[in-house]
Amino acid sequence: MPFQHPKRFRQIISRIIAAYDRPVIRWYCWIRFWILRQRFLDEIGQYLPHSGRILDVGCGFGLFSQYYATLRPNLEIVGIDLDERRIAVADTAADQLALRNVSYRVGNAAQLEPQGQLDGAYMLDIVHHIPPGAVQALIQTLYASLLPGARLIVKDVERTPAYKRWFTYVLDKFVDYRAPVTYWDRADLISVFEAVGFEVTSHAMVDYLPYPHVVYICRKSAQSDRSVAA
Repeated sequence: MPFQHPKRFRQIISRIIAAYDRPVIRWYCWIRFWILRQRFLDEIGQYLPHSGRILDVGCGFGLFSQYYATLRPNLEIVGIDLDERRIAVADTAADQLALRNVSYRVGNAAQLEPQGQLDGAYMLDIVHHIPPGAVQALIQTLYASLLPGARLIVKDVERTPAYKRWFTYVLDKFVDYRAPVTYWDRADLISVFEAVGFEVTSHAMVDYLPYPHVVYICRKSAQSDRSVAA
């Protein structure tokens, strides 16, 4: 995915945010785009396919699926989220933007059912909101749904250093004080991905804000016919 000129990026996100009619949601959108701004979205987007069907797990109001759908008209993006209200808002915004290559449905990420054949999937700041005991089952389902050679891209936060973890915790609770939060050590989360069968690379995403961002690039082997962990 080519890097966007900053002016073009601002035009895209301004248009997306304008598609939401409630001021509180627009405020939330600006915060999310401030946290995962252009550099990070471009960095994550480079690992997405140029075309095909991809899944946005925990899509919320649909901000990032609409961003990537705008940039990649040959992608078919399906967003799922547990919150029916957010899905309804995402649907309305997609209609306002006339995006025909993105759709949404209600679904629990912790109890995800097989998604058929996927050319890719991503989760942005979702893993630490899923009960730890449900994470491996979710990863197994995504692995089974991905085509050989396809990637699952995960952006999350790690536990260290402690001051960054606490900064993240405060903001997580500010955005939604009811949401459960469990942060993972990077090595432990990599072990889950590898136990399922993924080939994994990861790196920190350095920010001027004290966020312990990490991106995990999880690739299903092109020769693999393995659908679940042994």
